[in-house]
Amino acid sequence: MAKPISPDLVGETFNPMPASWTKKDVQLYALGVGAQPEGELEFVYEQKGPKVLPTYGVIAGMMSMGGMMGKVQINLANLLHGEQSITLHRPIPPQAKVECVGKITEVWDKGKAAVLGVEGLVQDKDGPICTTHATIFLRGAGGFGGERGPSSEGINEPPARDPDHVVTYQTRPEQAALYRLSGDPNPIHIDPNFAMMAGYKKPFLHGLCTYGFTGRAILHALCGGDPARFKSFEARFADQVYPGDDIVTKIWVTGEGEALVQAETQKGNTVLSKAKATFEPG
Repeated sequence: MAKPISPDLVGETFNPMPASWTKKDVQLYALGVGAQPEGELEFVYEQKGPKVLPTYGVIAGMMSMGGMMGKVQINLANLLHGEQSITLHRPIPPQAKVECVGKITEVWDKGKAAVLGVEGLVQDKDGPICTTHATIFLRGAGGFGGERGPSSEGINEPPARDPDHVVTYQTRPEQAALYRLSGDPNPIHIDPNFAMMAGYKKPFLHGLCTYGFTGRAILHALCGGDPARFKSFEARFADQVYPGDDIVTKIWVTGEGEALVQAETQKGNTVLSKAKATFEPG
């Protein structure tokens, strides 16, 4: 039975959820986050591997959020995806049978809203592949008497200088329609009438699609295109990207194997904020 939101949920675990993927799945994901045959052939062509984009791990990792839906009383109409991170324990194999082990990591009371954190450990017979972490923002679910949680003020703020790398990718008009085939069928990203009912002018890109575009920029700018050098990526979803927009990723290298990241559109609005990546220097 689903439980009401309370601090007692912290540490609650879910039954391991099985998942699998094939070479076709990882190629479809790569296309969904903008990978191109020219320059990224090894990610979209099975005869060259395929290599797997590190952010693909969020697809299986997000099953932990599904596990949480069965444990907690949540109104899906009031749910917003707040933050996302992934930590790679090893390169993601191009095909695998895995299980996702999920647990609730935090519950914060923001007054008019609640924030829940959920972790997903994705592993196969050879051990852990990646760990994902997401926070969800639940409008109207606060006021249950919990702590507000730590402030994010000043965390992962880019330095006051020009970025070391700027990578611009253009999204396509059908980008959201393509990305949703990797497992997120929310109609708000494809159905104009549904998007307008939810208060948006038109369908917009999945936040995790924007996350994948930005992950590609990090992979090529900092890791030489080698997924084995990509260690982690965390970000906060700040604004919508509409199909056809440019995603401009700005990267500041701040230490050995560490960088701060911000993604914007061509209009200048920040769409991923408070972002950080870690990597193995070349």
